[in-house]
Amino acid sequence: MVYMVQCEHRRDDMKKGRVLLGMSGGVDSSVSALLLKNEGYEVIGVTLSLSNHTDAKDAKEVCNKLGIEHISIDMQESFKKYVIDNFIDCYANALTPNPCIECNRRLKFGEMYKKAKELNCDFLATGHYAKIEYNDEYNQYVLEKCINTNKDQSYVLYTLPQEILANVLFPLGNFSSKDEIRQIAKENNLVNVADKPDSEDICFVPDGNYKKFLENNSDIKPKVGNIVNSKGEVLGKHTGLYNYTIGQRKGLGISYRVPLFVIGFNPLKNEVIVGEESELYQKQINVTDVNLLLIDEIKDQIEVEVKTRYSSKVAKAVIEANGENQVKVTFDEPQRAITPGQSAVFYVGDIVLGGGKIC
Repeated sequence: MVYMVQCEHRRDDMKKGRVLLGMSGGVDSSVSALLLKNEGYEVIGVTLSLSNHTDAKDAKEVCNKLGIEHISIDMQESFKKYVIDNFIDCYANALTPNPCIECNRRLKFGEMYKKAKELNCDFLATGHYAKIEYNDEYNQYVLEKCINTNKDQSYVLYTLPQEILANVLFPLGNFSSKDEIRQIAKENNLVNVADKPDSEDICFVPDGNYKKFLENNSDIKPKVGNIVNSKGEVLGKHTGLYNYTIGQRKGLGISYRVPLFVIGFNPLKNEVIVGEESELYQKQINVTDVNLLLIDEIKDQIEVEVKTRYSSKVAKAVIEANGENQVKVTFDEPQRAITPGQSAVFYVGDIVLGGGKIC
């Protein structure tokens, strides 16, 4: 069976062109290569060498089977500068980062987009689960949630510059399930990737032990400090701020008349702040480093839906400008365990309006 890209892009009379496709060696980017080739694009697969864990073998094999060119680009230096160092810096300041967002911003849709232009490519493509379509109401290309809401990755793509949306392709945006993608791979003899497990959330920490990674790769080390409540009363000791996260209940090592949760940090005093569950809820937050995709600026209050974590559900809210490159978010209902360092992404229906870092 011949599969085609299931998306409707209003792209210069729909002419096919030359595409640089990011390929990790997984099933998503591999099937994306197949779909784009079947659609008539001239595809070049590129694997970014981001760390010592990068393996381009499967990506090369897929490209050979499909008869398309494959190249590798060493971006370890840029990856360390923009992603790993940022990851470490956030934890050093008691923030919880999302390294995928920085990687997309700086490398996949930054450095890789520049490479696409150097290679005279018309488009850049990835295997992300999201959609880019021309919207007549807004008279521009917009970033949207994908059909498969369980896999939707629009949250981690809000930093894309609006001006490049017309030149970005997401071939998987209209597929309804990951099983469908794996079946396409099997039917087209991409057996080396068809059943390959999904990649780790943090690719440079393959064993998932980010605490050990921080200790081995930075000046962040165990440092005993006080666990206090919101009144400043000392309730116990902690072993380092990076060992705790907002909303954490287990492993605090303290006993109290009611269950206590981590509700915040005081890096200057090296304190973990705990409180009752009701203290985890916030009705209002501030967001900085804002990127807007749908509009140029926020002039008035706007009703939106907001995601405050990749895995969280959207919540209704009103956003308004709150100083230079900052937005105030007021939720209809208080939200639980909102975490500084994560991103708040604003949606109008399925369309990404923009987003920024929670502070």
